[in-house]
Amino acid sequence: METKASRRRHLAKTITWRIIASATTFTFVYVVFGDIKAASGIMLAESILKMVLYYFHERAWFRYGSIGRKNDE
Repeated sequence: METKASRRRHLAKTITWRIIASATTFTFVYVVFGDIKAASGIMLAESILKMVLYYFHERAWFRYGSIGRKNDE
């Protein structure tokens, strides 16, 4: 896979996953505490941090994922 295309794909996966995960976090916090402001703040902080961590996780797997695998060609 072309490096530039893989970066865009990883970024797109990161964003779409964060939408799903953030909605889950918001819903959970709102149900537990009943506070929209708290749920929004926690969701925002959690989203930013985890999006950055996920992106670098994806890049590491892309770069180092082939270590230890046999070449099937």
